[in-house]
Amino acid sequence: MAKKKTKTQPKKKQVNDANVIGLHSEVTAQPITETLETNYMPYAMSTNVSRAFPEIDGFKPSHRKLLYTMYKMGLLKGERQKSANIVGQTMKLNPHGDAAIYETMVRLATGNEALLAPFVESKGNFGKYYSGDLSYAASRYTEAKLSPICAEIFKDIDKDPVDFVDSYDGAMKEPRLLPTTFPNILVSANKGIGVAMASDICGFNLNEVCTATMHYLEDPDCDLLEYMPMPDFSTGGEIIYRREEMEKIVETGLGSFQIRSRWRWIPEERIIEVYEIPYTTKTDVIIERIIKLSKEGKVKEIADIRDETDLSGLRIAIDLKRGVDPDKLMAKLYRSTTLQDSFSCNFNVLVDGYPRVMGVRQILHEWVAWRVESTRRRVSFDLGKKSERLHLLHGLEAILLDIDKAIAIIRGTKLEAEVVPNLMRGFDIDETQAEFVAEIKLRNINEEYILNRTKDIEGEIAELEDILSSEDKIKQVISDELAAVNKKYVMPRRTGRIDPADVIEVSLEPEVEEYPVTIMLSHEGYLKKLTDRVLKTGAALRYKDGDKPFIEFPSSNTHELLVFTDKSQVYKCKVASFEDTKSAQLGSYLPTDLEMDPDESVIWVIDPEDYKADVLFVFENGRVVRVALAGYVTKTNRKRLKNAIYGGSKLLFAQVLKEDRDLALVSNDGRLMNFNTSLLKTKTTTSTQGVQAFTAKKNRIVTAVGAAEDFLGSEAWTERFCAQALPSAGALMKENDMPSLFD
Repeated sequence: MAKKKTKTQPKKKQVNDANVIGLHSEVTAQPITETLETNYMPYAMSTNVSRAFPEIDGFKPSHRKLLYTMYKMGLLKGERQKSANIVGQTMKLNPHGDAAIYETMVRLATGNEALLAPFVESKGNFGKYYSGDLSYAASRYTEAKLSPICAEIFKDIDKDPVDFVDSYDGAMKEPRLLPTTFPNILVSANKGIGVAMASDICGFNLNEVCTATMHYLEDPDCDLLEYMPMPDFSTGGEIIYRREEMEKIVETGLGSFQIRSRWRWIPEERIIEVYEIPYTTKTDVIIERIIKLSKEGKVKEIADIRDETDLSGLRIAIDLKRGVDPDKLMAKLYRSTTLQDSFSCNFNVLVDGYPRVMGVRQILHEWVAWRVESTRRRVSFDLGKKSERLHLLHGLEAILLDIDKAIAIIRGTKLEAEVVPNLMRGFDIDETQAEFVAEIKLRNINEEYILNRTKDIEGEIAELEDILSSEDKIKQVISDELAAVNKKYVMPRRTGRIDPADVIEVSLEPEVEEYPVTIMLSHEGYLKKLTDRVLKTGAALRYKDGDKPFIEFPSSNTHELLVFTDKSQVYKCKVASFEDTKSAQLGSYLPTDLEMDPDESVIWVIDPEDYKADVLFVFENGRVVRVALAGYVTKTNRKRLKNAIYGGSKLLFAQVLKEDRDLALVSNDGRLMNFNTSLLKTKTTTSTQGVQAFTAKKNRIVTAVGAAEDFLGSEAWTERFCAQALPSAGALMKENDMPSLFD
């Protein structure tokens, strides 16, 4: 065996090498556009057209296949059957597997509460749409049948109102669409994610939709919001109603609106009970968010929170601490959790096989056009059947003249096969009429019966022909069916309405105690926040070995700080976010606390107060910059601003300018220049390079910044150092002019 192995192994390697060589020789370049067109586009279109989006009847293919299977199983009027059996039968039309089919059934079921008008009447645990924790039971434990409203979904489906197509394996026929008697596309909430596009349709109240459609049939330009003012959701809640938002949805199918939970206060138990939530969220998401806010200290009013949802319905119980205002707490929770959420509309519907984003008015237009054609086909079917019946009755009329002759012909015919031809010859009738006469019951060979039935059918045929002759009369039939649905299925609105003016606005920022503090920054970036009490003790402040004080200025606990770094960035932080520093503490290390880059260090800190003043920057290369602090204001809670300061040189000095002042600059070549900040124009761009204060000279840099009297020994000498314009060369200082620099 070893010998055989050594003989075959090299041969096998040679075959593999040859395969690899052949494989590489067949590889050819293919443009990406060609790959997308031949491989990806068919997949994308199949997903969008055959799976993801609803059609004008309001159903996706998976919904339609399931409901039609249940209809053919007799579950519209019959008893419930095991869900597993229904799922198995549906697989004859839907090849996507039992799990996917059962999930579809769950969402359509009454027990799941996902739809305003559920199509599946369920028994057993079908979970809850509004809870991620309450999952549904396996299909072998639950039972289902079609709900009564499905009678409107399948009405007259056997009268050719819609096309039937082959199933995926060609073994059965299934409806291309379902002949819904009401605009289900607007009643059933639907969501789909396809390739490069999506759909999100909110549901509207059934009775309001039917009423609006009836008025639309009379006047396509009617005010739809008068009859269906806003969406309706199975989970209830309240919509913050803004008419302009609803008008946009009606006309374009795009837009968003806010919906909030409903709650009640139980004072004897000090409990807020949330009993309805937005359709876009779930109870476990809300509870997890509130728990997180409590742990972070952002919501301190809550003692406990529990999900007490049971068979009686949704219930989130929130226990409050003493002295808490429930209205203000809920206003805060509305802003910081999905107890108030937004629904973004994207009415993307398949029409004639093409996805189209349409407003409510356009959807009604397409539904009416489709329903008119469907009704015309159904009426034509009835007309054909009644015409056939009338034709047969005319055959009976012919034998009324001589019934004895008909009986004699039948009795006198020896062969059964000759009965029909003999009747045809005897009464001059066609084969169909003769077949009918031959099979008729004796009790029906009655003159009164024949004449009455003939008269009735002739009247019905005339009525059907009259309907087919006018589209307006077909629309009247549609309107009558809508009125019947309105009367038979009364569904009270679940989602309420709240005016924006009634919304309580609260700040999410925690209340900050206001008191004066002194900010101190060390050379190495340690910030101390010192209260007056600490300063009055006179205790020596502790610094890290080798570190020493750098900047000191007064501030308030309610103010913000701007921290400038050597990377031309500024970090915004609140004074209240730092703990009060004791004399023995080093303070907060800003590079760590502000999450700066590893090689980034602090070069200056200022207090911008109300951001209404300017800030003055002095750089080592002699440039000075005056920038409006308003440039550092941000609408969002951003902590870091890039390109927030001129980066061409090292920052030596920064100060908030509430009014103009004199400032002296000292250079490394012994010159001093004193200028007034009124010579500088305020810039709005934070990264501006400003103007040159010292006349530029090779190797000249600024070494000190301050007031002129800080450097000059005698005020009599200050005039010769004053600059009337910038840039300025200043004046050369003598040793007796600047004792402070030589001490």
